[in-house]
Amino acid sequence: MRTGEPCVLVILGASGDLAHRKLVPAMYEMHRAGMLHPATCILGVSRSKKTDVQWRDELVPWAQKQAKGFDAEAWKTFAQRIYYEPGDAATAEPYSRIGARIESLGACHRTKGNVLFFMSVAPELYEPIVEQIGAAGLVTEGRRWCSLNQSERSWQRIIVEKPFGNDDASAASLNRALGRVFDEEAIYRIDHYLGKEVVQSLLAFRFANAIFEPVWNHRYIDHVQITAAETVGVGQRISFYDQTGAIRDMIQSHLMQVLAFVAMEPPTDFSADHIRAEKVKVIDALQLPDPAHMDQFAALGQYGKSADEGAYHELTGVKPDTTTETFAALRMEFENWRWARVPFYLRTGKRMARKCTQIVVQFKPPAANLFRKSVPGPLSGNRMVIEIAPGERFSLRFGAKKPGEMCICDVEMTMDYAKAFKVDAVEAYGPLMIDAMRGDQSLFKPRVEVEGAWHAVMPFLDGRSASLRADIHANYAAGSWGPASADALLARDGRAWFNPGA
Repeated sequence: MRTGEPCVLVILGASGDLAHRKLVPAMYEMHRAGMLHPATCILGVSRSKKTDVQWRDELVPWAQKQAKGFDAEAWKTFAQRIYYEPGDAATAEPYSRIGARIESLGACHRTKGNVLFFMSVAPELYEPIVEQIGAAGLVTEGRRWCSLNQSERSWQRIIVEKPFGNDDASAASLNRALGRVFDEEAIYRIDHYLGKEVVQSLLAFRFANAIFEPVWNHRYIDHVQITAAETVGVGQRISFYDQTGAIRDMIQSHLMQVLAFVAMEPPTDFSADHIRAEKVKVIDALQLPDPAHMDQFAALGQYGKSADEGAYHELTGVKPDTTTETFAALRMEFENWRWARVPFYLRTGKRMARKCTQIVVQFKPPAANLFRKSVPGPLSGNRMVIEIAPGERFSLRFGAKKPGEMCICDVEMTMDYAKAFKVDAVEAYGPLMIDAMRGDQSLFKPRVEVEGAWHAVMPFLDGRSASLRADIHANYAAGSWGPASADALLARDGRAWFNPGA
């Protein structure tokens, strides 16, 4: 069982939605599981004026709703290590108080001088907050913490939430700002998708099973689809979403992480440095599209009106002439030996037909159809479907003879995580935050990977994407699988999307 080192966890933006829905419930789950060190405490910082007790009371209904297996007595114990300090963290004003509070809590809980900052604030506040942390002298990596029996070195680390920049230039600027205050090994760029068990299991699936890794290449795989579809619209995130869009919100971050785990080469060993190095290599190998033929590499869309919501471009708060995409499908290829000429199709969208996050690995059909005399048409080939959400399962389709006649039928073998291991999925942020407390960066993004991912998607965001955004308004119906151009993107290659339930 992984247990984090003791620390003061400072949540900057403690009054926000992320802290209420995800971060504190996740820490409560880790407390229940015995993974949160008994000395670790939580200090929330936000502009709202409230006391320790008021913030604790405010968090109760969120923990009851969001945490798995809420227990009132366990919460009471956990709540005793939750504290709050009001202040605008983007200004210098509160830092003398924040610093004094960290010191007093560290002494009370004996956290050995360790501090983990979590940036749960609007992206435009990242750089000013980091600058204020540095100016206040709160990063003192290597300072000795002394007790009666031992002397150890303390650490200060920072977790940075996505979006990590708005484009390649802003991501590089943020990296420079972080680097002026924190060493690279103290910076944890989080993507909660990597906290999902099935995503982590991709490494075990590929590299612990000799039956899969030998066929995980261009000789046997026809193409790969990675989909993250949502049935909801933009909801209350209109102002954020209209400046962001589907590519920035989902593809540059979440789906690129899944892509890297599917496509990376085997690391030398299962350590942070080697895993991250292979992810960087595979992201770096992505080809850029031909600007003259962008429709062969992408399809963008905006959802139309539904029974309970207007079309995206008609929503209050959205610019009427907006070309921000609520749907995006990208076709990507790698310039490397393993994946030569194997397309990877990445797709995400709002107001889709079904909520699902999945990976589809379509294998090539057999080189020779031995059953051509008894089975009309070509064999369809094997297919692996890895469902990340809402379920967590691996399914493998293969051909089997139908009893009583020579007819090949598709059948499936499925491994369901909940049934196989009889455990409930925990909030993905919890294990990742514990890893940060342990100093394990395996599931966090290094600087070069973040900047490489931005470089790969910029052609679909800047002026080169203008042709894809023409006539984008309501070009797909709410409750559908996206615009016709997304189907054409695959049909041009003689392929089709795998839509669950269709």
